[in-house]
Amino acid sequence: MKANRPYIPVTITAKGQAALAGGHPWVYEGEVTGVGGAVTDGDLVDVIGPKGAYLGTGFYNSHSRIRVRVLSRNANDKFDEAFWRRRIQYAWDYRKTVMGAADSRCCRIIFGEADQFPGLTVDRFESVLVAQVLSLGMERLKPMLFRLLAEVLRSDGQEIAGVYERNDVAIRTLEGMEQSKGWYPLPGEAVPDFTSVDITENDIVYTVDFENGQKTGFFLDQKYNRRAVAKIAAGHTVLDCFTHTGSFALNAARGGAKHVTAVDVSEYAVACARENARRNGLDGVMDCVCANVFDLLPKLAEEPAKYDFIILDPPAFTKSRKTTDSAMRGYKEINYRAMKLLPRGGYLATCSCSHFATEELFVKMLRSAARDAGVQLRQIEARQQCADHPILWGVEETNYLKFFIFQVV
Repeated sequence: MKANRPYIPVTITAKGQAALAGGHPWVYEGEVTGVGGAVTDGDLVDVIGPKGAYLGTGFYNSHSRIRVRVLSRNANDKFDEAFWRRRIQYAWDYRKTVMGAADSRCCRIIFGEADQFPGLTVDRFESVLVAQVLSLGMERLKPMLFRLLAEVLRSDGQEIAGVYERNDVAIRTLEGMEQSKGWYPLPGEAVPDFTSVDITENDIVYTVDFENGQKTGFFLDQKYNRRAVAKIAAGHTVLDCFTHTGSFALNAARGGAKHVTAVDVSEYAVACARENARRNGLDGVMDCVCANVFDLLPKLAEEPAKYDFIILDPPAFTKSRKTTDSAMRGYKEINYRAMKLLPRGGYLATCSCSHFATEELFVKMLRSAARDAGVQLRQIEARQQCADHPILWGVEETNYLKFFIFQVV
């Protein structure tokens, strides 16, 4: 079969073939045993097994440790505009189905490998599409892909003002690409002159600064987890740690909390949270504090107990396997402190957004923290990321968010 294929063959090891057979779409540099011709980085290549079997087609990049990112295993696929339009339509139809009309106005439309767009993320914030392009193959295709994204959504009656790129991330350097951010000019269209947009999530209004906010400007993956917190917040005094722009705190306040304290180490984040509370009419029950959570929790232990619901939504403490052990110590520290602070009958919402901190490790950490704190946990819910960030089985990187709600008994 490989002799009739249109792309340069890249032969890989039996180990690499086994990984592909298990569903993972990456071929690492150490798994490549031969390249059957001159290949330009970003080109499509055919991946061939050690015995000559066709395994898939993907983007090649000699700069990257991920040497090939497989995007199709169908030998009959033609990677033309019609192919990519179908993929985009498929991704959009999925979001409409699992999110519904209202929630799909602000959601992740393209989630990289989970949607078979290796290295591409696209979030929708009302009329704005915010994209991160993290692979060279996607970079070369983005003029077509961005145009098709706008066309597919507009054909479904969606108002799309434009596509903003947040390519100011270091991982692009590893792929041999420059960092940048700004509006991508769609053909024949004026470039928008704004860099923030108002969104509504769970009946709460936010201003998303997609030019300067973290990642694409707002964390959409916790939408339904925030809703779960709001459901049990009524009458409670809540401490929201690592609040960022206040989303969990705002949901708790909207859910009827007696009082909410939102804490973040960033002055900018605290200012945003304070403004979000004001504009939603929740500033009367919510105050925002700039503090390091690792310093604050021990100090609170020296005071009379005043919180009966604590939310821990930290940033990823590890982005590599090498630092997983130290990250788990950090997770244990904040969870142990929170468990010690809570009265019997109090509630704890806790999570990790690092896929290296696996569910097995996270649960093990929680058990250890509870044992050391001398409490028992009654599980209310175990949740994951929102369905617009789908988990593709066989691709562990897509399964990253662990979220638990407990009562301390």
